[in-house]
Amino acid sequence: MQALDTTHLVALAAALGWASGLRLYAVLFITGAAGWAGWLPLPPGLQILQNPLMLGASGVMLLVEFFADKIPALDTLWDLVHTFIRIPAGAALAAAVFGADSTTWAAVAGVIGGGLAATAHTAKATTRAAANTSPEPFSNIGLSLAGDMAVPAMLWLAWQQPLLFFVALGLALIVALVLTVILFRFLRALWRRLTGRAGPMPPTPLLSR
Repeated sequence: MQALDTTHLVALAAALGWASGLRLYAVLFITGAAGWAGWLPLPPGLQILQNPLMLGASGVMLLVEFFADKIPALDTLWDLVHTFIRIPAGAALAAAVFGADSTTWAAVAGVIGGGLAATAHTAKATTRAAANTSPEPFSNIGLSLAGDMAVPAMLWLAWQQPLLFFVALGLALIVALVLTVILFRFLRALWRRLTGRAGPMPPTPLLSR
């Protein structure tokens, strides 16, 4: 396996940060499995992910998250708890792409990776909270399956077609920002109608900060 060039490393860092905001454990497992199988030459800072013990732990958590994410209300609780996990993990994974070889690049990647994880997580949490206002469960399951497919697709693009990945990432960020603004306003209006007052609604992850 040839070492990844700078373009691939930047794409990988961005992909790990963004995807961690949606499916952290899938990111850990898929990246580690790709390194363990020899499909991807993981940078030294990420090679711990291909350790069999780490693969086992991330695989178990991937399954837990897969099912938890498809149960209405539980998915929102899961997102709320993972506000404090996904974002720092996305920053750490992005920084680990460059590791100690370049502290400046690692710091920049960490900041960007954390920001991408925060953006993806906020859009996901807001969208799923809005979907939970519907009595039927199919919208939740459909949105969850879309996330299940988006994460490996974006990771693959980062590894194989980094330039196409950056285009897809730009589109994903635009969609995330639009959804966050529109759906947060919808949730705030719904909260005011339900409570009969104009006070602030309960905090949505990150938006209340």
